[in-house]
Amino acid sequence: MSDRTPHHGPDTHCDRLLVIGCGMIAREVLAVKAANRLDHLDLTCLPAELHYYPDRIPAAMERAIVEARAEGYAHIFAGYGDCGTGGMLDRVLETHGVARIAGPHCFAFYQGNRAFAQIADGDMTTFYMTDFLCRQFDAFFMKPLGLDKHPELARDYFGNYETLVYLAQTDEPALDRVAEDAAAMLGLRYEKRRTGYGDLTSALVEAAGRP
Repeated sequence: MSDRTPHHGPDTHCDRLLVIGCGMIAREVLAVKAANRLDHLDLTCLPAELHYYPDRIPAAMERAIVEARAEGYAHIFAGYGDCGTGGMLDRVLETHGVARIAGPHCFAFYQGNRAFAQIADGDMTTFYMTDFLCRQFDAFFMKPLGLDKHPELARDYFGNYETLVYLAQTDEPALDRVAEDAAAMLGLRYEKRRTGYGDLTSALVEAAGRP
């Protein structure tokens, strides 16, 4: 997903903020943009599927930054946590002078990184879902893992989890049903936490306010 102004030369974007984000949070970034009237914020996203291959995220981010600089963006912000890159993403971002959302992943910053730090140990056996993952449950889990044809494999894949926690950014009954059905299919306890956008809002507002 991309929400960028038309490009008419190298200086066109000098006063705008470009967020290079994960495709899993695109809808949420745009919602924060609209709610806070961040009209000078542009968004481009890397494929959500990179979460299957976190070692590929740093190189993809670097390519996106180089392309954005060539288009004239001086102000870039990474819409990612560390996301399993083991610090490799931070090294790329530091090289290019780009900041990112604080925290290890979206499951943390949606709940608030401070709050997540207090509950993380207790959530060690928790399988998280978000609005995006509810919308894309078939595409991200059922089909890639073969559960659409062999649901009996669920225990093999998810046997070490005890609880499915739905971190809800919005209140949509259809998404609730997806999360509840997923928990039942996987044999997990179900819990819903209404997080909203958590630290994503403050991170984007702060980034958009920087000179």
